[in-house]
Amino acid sequence: MKFEIMLTAIIFILLFLKIDGRALNTSLLRLTNILLLVNVVTGFFGNEEFNLFGDSFRTNHLLALEKNILNLAVLIISLTSYEWLKNHKHLPEFFILLFSSLLGLFFMMSSGNLLMFYLGLELSTIPLAALCNFDLDKKVSSEAAMKMIMSSAFSSAILLFGISMMYGTTGTISFSEIPMALVGSQLQTLAFILLFTGFAFKLSVVPFHLWTADVYEGSPIAVTAFLSVVSKGAMSFVFITVLYKTFAPLAQTWYYALAVSAAVTMIVGNLFALRQQNLKRFFAFSSIAQVGYLLIGISSASQIGVASVVYFILIYVFSNLAAFGVISIISSRTGKETVNDYKGLYKSNPTLALIMALALFSLAGIPPTAGFFGKLFLLTTGASIGTWWLIIIAALNMVISLYYYLRIIRAMFVDESSEPLPKFSIQTSVLAALAVCVIGILVIGFLSRTFDVIFNLAANL
Repeated sequence: MKFEIMLTAIIFILLFLKIDGRALNTSLLRLTNILLLVNVVTGFFGNEEFNLFGDSFRTNHLLALEKNILNLAVLIISLTSYEWLKNHKHLPEFFILLFSSLLGLFFMMSSGNLLMFYLGLELSTIPLAALCNFDLDKKVSSEAAMKMIMSSAFSSAILLFGISMMYGTTGTISFSEIPMALVGSQLQTLAFILLFTGFAFKLSVVPFHLWTADVYEGSPIAVTAFLSVVSKGAMSFVFITVLYKTFAPLAQTWYYALAVSAAVTMIVGNLFALRQQNLKRFFAFSSIAQVGYLLIGISSASQIGVASVVYFILIYVFSNLAAFGVISIISSRTGKETVNDYKGLYKSNPTLALIMALALFSLAGIPPTAGFFGKLFLLTTGASIGTWWLIIIAALNMVISLYYYLRIIRAMFVDESSEPLPKFSIQTSVLAALAVCVIGILVIGFLSRTFDVIFNLAANL
């Protein structure tokens, strides 16, 4: 439980510093980022495979890698949100809630039964709802928190109903024992549909996505980035494990559910992204469309499907957080968050414009960025099981997404503004985080060793 113990220790350190009350925000930020960096570095060493508490908690090398990807994402979010965080009067509480949510995600990822999974899910969701309201002087932030609570309550209720029905029909909540009790009865199929619906809410799969755009827009940018990358990444990791190991006997049922959901999610996400002006709403629908591509990889039910999904999420971390890093810098200085506000950005801030363009190219899947390789592997995985109609839909949606991503690039590099953004100085830690994202976008796609390592680890799912 190295990852969980490290996070718990960081939470208690911040809690003691909050009680003491003498530390300045800049000192707390510096200390927190150092602790997060140590957390990421130690995450690559001393990982073992074991089960605890009667198989309620389990870990292996693939889970260790997945958790460390999320640790890295949180570190980047903390670094790129420096401007907003340093002036917030509740900085310790922000990190305590953020790390508590991450801790819940880790317990959920390592869960060996439905009870531990549900407890981890709730531990991650409740602090996240509070974080959505952390722009304390904005009414829209309170609205986002309320919508987050309401949607989470409904999805958790549906999920819990599915869990109770699954227990009632199988007599067990253990992920390793449920497959032996699945006989494909109508009641078990209904229980699975309810469980699938709970996952779909958390992943923003259409039609369970209606909360996403409003919550993304109203939340602070750091929280929006966490929702978009860390929360969705963790749910994707858990979703793979539950489908492939626990519900393998129902593979034919969930294959069609995934295929149809992937097609509808890609289409709706891309079409709604076309008309968005607010950048946080824009990336909300963009993330919905990206989930559609993820579902194609998951539907293959194979080792290469696991590897493709984990690889794509690693790339998605760098691509999405690079874009959110630029948005965070500009929003904290000017409060501007619309596409029109970015007109002429290249003339005043060429570095920020180039980083944003690179991130958008990667999200669109344009070579030679890593995003191209990520989507290539996902679509190849889907094609390997003969889902050609789904691959054609995905290809057409990639063309649509190219248009709306280029719309922002055109605004930054071609369009002129009567009120251009001023030139910004970028803090060193923020620049370092953006540099890591840029390196990840440019390098990971060409490092075949990265995919090979993930593929080998995927054999132990």
